[in-house]
Amino acid sequence: MTGGVIQSIDYAAVAAPLVLALVAGLVLLLDAFLPARPGGARVLGLVTLGGLVAALAVVAVQAAGGGTRRTFCVPASLGGESAPGRAAPASCSFVADRFSLVIAAVVLAAGVIVVLLSMTEIAAGRDAEPGERGRIPAGEWYFLLLATLTGAVLLPASRDLIMLVVSLELVSLPVFALTALKRHDGRASEAALKLFLVSVVSTAITLFGVSLLYGVTGSVHLDRIDAALRATGDTAGDMTGDMAQVTAVAIVLVAAGFAFKIAAVPFHFWAGDVYRGAPVPVAALLSVVSKASGFAGLILLLTSALPGRAALWAPGVAVVAALTMTAGNVLAMRQRAAVRLLAWSSVAQSGYILAPLAVYAVAPRAAVGASVAYLVFYAAMNLIAFAVVLLVARLPEGQDLEAYRGLALRSPAAGLSLAFALVCLAGLPPGLAGLFAKIVVFRAVVDGGLGWLALVMAANTVAGLYYYIAWTARLFAPPAAGESRTVSTRTAAGVAVAIAVAVTVVFSVAPQVVLSVTG
Repeated sequence: MTGGVIQSIDYAAVAAPLVLALVAGLVLLLDAFLPARPGGARVLGLVTLGGLVAALAVVAVQAAGGGTRRTFCVPASLGGESAPGRAAPASCSFVADRFSLVIAAVVLAAGVIVVLLSMTEIAAGRDAEPGERGRIPAGEWYFLLLATLTGAVLLPASRDLIMLVVSLELVSLPVFALTALKRHDGRASEAALKLFLVSVVSTAITLFGVSLLYGVTGSVHLDRIDAALRATGDTAGDMTGDMAQVTAVAIVLVAAGFAFKIAAVPFHFWAGDVYRGAPVPVAALLSVVSKASGFAGLILLLTSALPGRAALWAPGVAVVAALTMTAGNVLAMRQRAAVRLLAWSSVAQSGYILAPLAVYAVAPRAAVGASVAYLVFYAAMNLIAFAVVLLVARLPEGQDLEAYRGLALRSPAAGLSLAFALVCLAGLPPGLAGLFAKIVVFRAVVDGGLGWLALVMAANTVAGLYYYIAWTARLFAPPAAGESRTVSTRTAAGVAVAIAVAVTVVFSVAPQVVLSVTG
């Protein structure tokens, strides 16, 4: 930075999203200029996979190096006044700290699994319908997937409102097209339209809230918003008159916008139909990558821009968390389709992730650490389930839960992997990863003094056992008479299942791997 207005860019800080963006451009070029041949889609998939592994390596190197890297900074001389006689500190729009690196690692690792599932989905579509009608265009698919992942890596490092909104839209917009790329599929088109409408509404609400926050504080940087609110005495509702009301409305609107993204009650209604209509890799993307990005943005907003207003937003978060886990579990109990069950289960899991944030005012670090830890555990467990569901979905009537009857006997690898995932999600041994995740959240909530929320969580944990155990029991039930179909495990999907299971086993045996980086 020289002269106060010319910014130098720390390319090491932005290396991971930069790698993803460059690989996305490379995929488009290869798709345009490589001769059409049967193995072309696989080449594009491998290039995409290589880009994700390279970005993950960059994140690992940054984490090993320690410290915090900042770029796109506004110097103190341009910061205005945060308090009488005191200049605002320098603020940066991009910060690569431990929080952003953990979320980026989760997103990229999940992206590897989604790419492997995508390779299976694209290859299976071409085999089933050799003509153009059934084909998913591989070049567009992988480009859009990389664009989404680029936004998902940028978002947790964003430290101003503009970058938060732009990153969030970069995560969301490509998913509409990914959902609809399965041509001539009415259900996929309907899901894409619903997702588009929901996202447009949530973006409008978020932007309205962002504009109000900027109007009240005069800044877009999260740290300066916090400083401006503290400087006016608005830390615990002390501001009086219209400004206090505008601040409260802004918080509600921005939080509501992010609630759409994470499918929190009352903005959860889109999840079941969208997950069911989208290709299974896109459903996995929504349940892990989009959810992780939404929570990253929400956590940053509440804890970096509005920590002094925790007395206002924390009770609302507690109520929304309780309603979300309850609605998700109740709706999941009624499902007969595997993907819809996972969709509503994902809504319930959002409630568990939200719950620790309700005690932020009492224990800030423990609250954020518990939410992020649960998100990491959940990502690994959920990806196993979606990977196996992709394999079973290729069977006739494979979307129905009855297709899983006797799966552990007919296809032991797939059946046992899914059983392990479901037991983990239920929080039962030997799925210790899920058990540790719930213990971390319970401890944070109880230590924060919200006993009623802990009781709601306990009741919902018991309710969740119903559908997780019922599905697991189907896996080991005797197959129907004459039923001998086995699951055809393609190499890419098999590798995805193996990676997800291995990571979840590691988390079960050594949960401190997660707790040490999120605590």
